Amino acid sequence: MRLDRFLAETTDLTRSLAKKALQRGEVSINGVVVKQPTTQVSDEDRIEWAGQTLELVGLRYVMLNKPADVECSARRGLYPRAVDLIDLPKAERLQTVGRLDVDTTGLVLLTDDGQWSHRVTSPRRRCAKVYRAVLAEPLVSGALDEAVRRFEEGILLEGEEKPTLPAQLAMLGPCEAELTLYEGRYHQVKRMFAALGNRVTALERISIGPLTLGSLRPGEWRELSEAEVAAFV
Repeated sequence: MRLDRFLAETTDLTRSLAKKALQRGEVSINGVVVKQPTTQVSDEDRIEWAGQTLELVGLRYVMLNKPADVECSARRGLYPRAVDLIDLPKAERLQTVGRLDVDTTGLVLLTDDGQWSHRVTSPRRRCAKVYRAVLAEPLVSGALDEAVRRFEEGILLEGEEKPTLPAQLAMLGPCEAELTLYEGRYHQVKRMFAALGNRVTALERISIGPLTLGSLRPGEWRELSEAEVAAFV
């Protein structure tokens, strides 16, 4: 890796600021000041800047219990971002693995490993995602049987050309549903219930594949174990 890129990866310096730091003689490799930004560095080199030894940040895998009024967006907007809740170096490089709406709570995965993210979100992988929804109107008797059938067969949502993949619906109470999906279309859960003439008033994602929220409280996060990461390989 080029030295200027290494500096940009391991500090808050941009590539141009890294080059200026090099020109000022602020950077050393194995105790020797180096000023050339094109100098190649390896894992064996000890690189120092501003009195600190720099190390590359490896790939990270994080789960977050997203509270309401938090956005799964890389851009800053009206609400705090999910990534702003993660206390890790260079946390802004993490990307959410799929998204939850700003008013939807629950399990969000974040990573800087694009290939792993694709494996989790690809519909071809049929990774189960379980949601709990509170509905405006109760689903009982015949209406429930019809809803279960339509979810299992797939629903053609407004503006879509293909119906949803088969999904499993179970009622936990007259107005509380648990829904298992194998894809992640835009506002999918809300649109599926809207197609039944109902409305979702609260929504939480409780699991993705084998991962569940466990004891994580809203706003809390933790890094995944190697075994948890490998579960999606």
